[in-house]
Amino acid sequence: MSIALVVFVALFAFVTVLGFFASRWRRGDLTQLHEWGLGGRRFGSVIVWFLLGGDLYTAYTFIAVPALMFGVGAIGFFAVPYTVMVYPLMFAVFPRLWEVSRANGYVTAADFVRARFGSGALALAVAVTGIVATMPYIALQLIGIEVVLEGLGVHGEWPLAIAFMVLAVYTYTSGLRAPAMIAVVKDVLIYVTIIAAVIVIPEQLGGYGKLFASIPAPKLLLGAASAHSLGPPAAYATLALGSALALLLYPHAMTGMLSSSSREVIRRNAVVLPVYSAALGLIALLGTMALAAGVQEMPQYASGFKAFGANYAVPALFLHAFPSWFVGVAFAAIAIGALVPAAIMSIACANLFTRNIYREYCKPGCTTSEESRVAKIASLVVKFGALVFVIALPAQYAIELQLLGGILIIQTLPPILIGLYTRWLHPYALLGGWLFGIVSGVGMWASLGFTKTTYNLVLFGTTIPAYAALLSLLLNIALCILLTPPLRFLIPKIAQQPAGTR
Repeated sequence: MSIALVVFVALFAFVTVLGFFASRWRRGDLTQLHEWGLGGRRFGSVIVWFLLGGDLYTAYTFIAVPALMFGVGAIGFFAVPYTVMVYPLMFAVFPRLWEVSRANGYVTAADFVRARFGSGALALAVAVTGIVATMPYIALQLIGIEVVLEGLGVHGEWPLAIAFMVLAVYTYTSGLRAPAMIAVVKDVLIYVTIIAAVIVIPEQLGGYGKLFASIPAPKLLLGAASAHSLGPPAAYATLALGSALALLLYPHAMTGMLSSSSREVIRRNAVVLPVYSAALGLIALLGTMALAAGVQEMPQYASGFKAFGANYAVPALFLHAFPSWFVGVAFAAIAIGALVPAAIMSIACANLFTRNIYREYCKPGCTTSEESRVAKIASLVVKFGALVFVIALPAQYAIELQLLGGILIIQTLPPILIGLYTRWLHPYALLGGWLFGIVSGVGMWASLGFTKTTYNLVLFGTTIPAYAALLSLLLNIALCILLTPPLRFLIPKIAQQPAGTR
């Protein structure tokens, strides 16, 4: 057994122990859904900082963002400005959503939509969209672990199955407290890895000047617009904006924010979380460093690149640049960085299923303890489904399906974020806009061969490459506005509940 594997297993075992211990941390009645699924809504500024950081900056971020820089070039850097745009939105909007949810006992965004618009169908659409959009995201955390296991020379699905069985057990036992506690360790390991990488690797390559000089201009620069096409700048800008609008709508992001002890905790975190954006910029540079180091040409990494393509760039770079013991630390950081968001995502999906499908349609009179028990079982099913998804399909198909996540989840913006400030939009109009947005977004994705999400929109002879999620959202909102006046006239007003009241 190599030194790297020993270090990796030791750190993995340590966080496993933490996961089980977390059930005793800040004790609460875990037979209640708000205790199991939201940590009792008692997390303060520091814990929420680690939790949201572990929630939004996943192992796949550590793998995929550098892979885009490595394989495609500068356009992959859109991930940095989009995370910068997220936090003003978080500061302005989500304290209000937290306040409404806390006052009324809402556990999910679909709970809010159900009460706000008096429409079970609309709430069901929001819940199902959240679950479907999140499932491939969980699967991609598994791919992050698969990539580092390949780097450690561990092949086959059994280590992956063991890792997620352990995750399933301590999530079932401890709920959201487990990923909240483990997120602290995960972030320490990731920051240590990043700081070491941005110091040691450029020095080995002769400094940042030589590093950037060795990169071909098409990959180093974004490219310019032309007379008849807005080109890469438009794609870059719309990818950043669309991704920013979608990110905080994901159920796991909602779960992290609703676990806060106060609205001020969310505001403080909106101010300090951009530190992660700085870290993300450094992570993105790892792809450029891998390209400059030429790891793709080294025969010892050929099998990894064959199996995972550009996603193997960071593991190959670390194997090339660092001693074995530090490779173990770095790979453990990536793997633990997969476990934290995967746990939160599965809890968030379980909350949605239990509150907005099981209790609403299967057993309306279920007790709070039964609600918690069903959520725990649902979280196991979600993890098992993600595991089967990855084992059954080659990695590239999972990655392509994940592109659909942003297109789907962004369609819930009108009932959640716009609905937070106005009830003018008719619930049936919102439902129609949601459906039209999903159909048009998926249609654009399908027209691109299910491999890209940047759709070429032609207006007045000018081609505008734009993120399909953003274009479909605009269609969604336009239809909501157009349908609302006739629906409000033709259909009696559905009983709606004002935000902030029971």
